Amino acid sequence: DTEKVWAALDDPTRHVVVQTAPSVRAALGEEFGLPIGTNVQGKMVAALRRLGFDGVFDTDFAADMTIMEEATEFLHRMKEGGPLPLITSCSPGWVRYCETFHPDFIPNLSTCKSPQQMFGAMAKSYYAEKMGLRPEDIFVVSVMPCTAKKFEITREGECGAGAGIPDVDVALTTRELAKLIRYVGLDLS
Repeated sequence: DTEKVWAALDDPTRHVVVQTAPSVRAALGEEFGLPIGTNVQGKMVAALRRLGFDGVFDTDFAADMTIMEEATEFLHRMKEGGPLPLITSCSPGWVRYCETFHPDFIPNLSTCKSPQQMFGAMAKSYYAEKMGLRPEDIFVVSVMPCTAKKFEITREGECGAGAGIPDVDVALTTRELAKLIRYVGLDLS
């Protein structure tokens, strides 16, 4: 999906932001020959800015929001007698597995968006408002360790900003991010 990202970065009408999952900062260096687990957060952020992203964000913020929402949902279910146990909806692979092989547990899944999707929804609502941008002009890229995140952005109901605008426009893997960085001649090592 790197071509979609380049097209967005080359489009002057787009405000392109990226969110990175925490594990990316510990896995990306390996793509450039650094020891496994090397934290390249600063180098990664600098590289993302040099690639042309207008905003660089850490998905940790959205994970905190998701935790708060899931805790609120849990308390509501405890008080009102909802289905328990409450099972997180943060992993699209797990959600799909549940839907396919254990549909009897679907009522136990949290109704909260995953951190990836929650960030996208916030970027195209709260962030758009704060920056004076139209949600449809914001292009959200996520860099995630799991290829199931590519599937998640296409799921029905993942258009939180309204009018059919997806929360997240492109989900990249760590290796795809390395490909973007290499393409412009940067070397994290």
